[in-house]
Amino acid sequence: MKILVISDTHGNVNRAFSAHTLCEPVDTVIHLGDGSADADMLRETLDVPVINVAGNCDPDSNAPRECVWECEGKRILLTHGDAYQVKSGLARLRQRAEAVGAEVVLFGHTHQVLHEIDSGLLLINPGALTSYSRIRSYAVLDVSPDGITSQHFYID
Repeated sequence: MKILVISDTHGNVNRAFSAHTLCEPVDTVIHLGDGSADADMLRETLDVPVINVAGNCDPDSNAPRECVWECEGKRILLTHGDAYQVKSGLARLRQRAEAVGAEVVLFGHTHQVLHEIDSGLLLINPGALTSYSRIRSYAVLDVSPDGITSQHFYID
């Protein structure tokens, strides 16, 4: 399954659509918060499922703050990351992943790309697509029963 992972669009839905166009076809889009209205627009427009969680800048969102998603036999934790103080380190996020039995954590909030494997736990931050970020990026995951591969891409 090919998955587009984005975060922190902060109203820049055009870049989210551009990212989708650049990597399509995809099977699912995941938006990791700070742009729930953008995720809603993607959901209304695209012909693929859009899964999203709310970020700290999404006070009016009905989206959950986090969720555990099962994909191809993999357990994936989706969260914005602010609740786990990810700007100060990943220890709390790792603890949460262990508590829910996740093999993969997808998170945003820092606006910085991250791909890290720690004791078998894969942590991925796609970066941000907001217009005020100096570097704009997204991630694409390929998930199969055999494993997960991911790539980050940069966009103007």
